[in-house]
Amino acid sequence: MTNSGLSQPRYDGMAMVLHWVVAALILVVGGLGLLFDAIPRAGRPFWINMHAVIGLLMFGLVLLRILWRLSHPAPEPEAGWSRPIVLASKFTHLGLYALLIIIPLVGIVAYVWHGRVFDFGLFKLAFGVASQKGIYEPAEEVHGALAYLLMAGVGLHILGALWHQFVAKDEILARMLPLRRRGLEKP
Repeated sequence: MTNSGLSQPRYDGMAMVLHWVVAALILVVGGLGLLFDAIPRAGRPFWINMHAVIGLLMFGLVLLRILWRLSHPAPEPEAGWSRPIVLASKFTHLGLYALLIIIPLVGIVAYVWHGRVFDFGLFKLAFGVASQKGIYEPAEEVHGALAYLLMAGVGLHILGALWHQFVAKDEILARMLPLRRRGLEKP
């Protein structure tokens, strides 16, 4: 945690980088997932592979983020926060972390049991599993449903950050922004 002039401690640089990179990858992977039906059939395998490969990158960064968080705890909640707000924050973050672990694992099951090969450009990773509709179809359904749940959780997370910024007028948003910006901190 660093302070850089705020009355509340900030997240450290690595936590900020991992937060924002994972956030961007959620948008990319989620966007690709939503667009699959709009992509012409001939181009789908490429974009499904991109979704999977970027999803694996995101999964690795989420695991790194969790390890980082365990060794570099988040700043303490602001004094005066009510217990319900602290609990809502903790449960929202735990839920997001859980989904960011479970969704890729279910996606891997769907991908592998669809008989697909991960193509990383320089090499391919094949598991030699034949396509098994009884496994990949339900896995794809669960993967998609959990992805929508993640988007709802991300929406709650964003609403919470905006509430802190514009209603509570505390410094929570500034604690996760890499650059200090005028107007984001209390005067």
